[in-house]
Amino acid sequence: MERTLVLVKPDAVEKGYTGAILARLEATGAKLVAAKMLQIPKALAEKHYEAHKAKPFFPSVVGFITSGPVVAAVFEGQDVVAKVRKAMGATNPANAEPGTIRKDFAESIERNAVHGSDSPDSAMVEVALYFKPEEIVSY
Repeated sequence: MERTLVLVKPDAVEKGYTGAILARLEATGAKLVAAKMLQIPKALAEKHYEAHKAKPFFPSVVGFITSGPVVAAVFEGQDVVAKVRKAMGATNPANAEPGTIRKDFAESIERNAVHGSDSPDSAMVEVALYFKPEEIVSY
């Protein structure tokens, strides 16, 4: 059974899209097994986006994800990383397919409503950044 991390980003939380986004992800057959609202500290954001540290957009990404509350969630299921990424749509909402989360709720490539792990390996790392094992409930 695979797990993935989803972050409903500050832009989507601010606009009241959290429930709709989580519902769309559940509609894929992914099972919600953990969720919480938090303000991501800068150090955690830098660790989360560590792979992009040398890229010019790194400060902007860290600044945005720490700019307001997010909802962090863990979904579980067969091929859940791929299912969630398909439901989210392309990172750039201009390239996202109709009916995807980013096409319907995102403003731009940076303010793109939602983050999802890009592979099962990164999902394991990301889930551990945001959740203690006892915060995840399998049922």
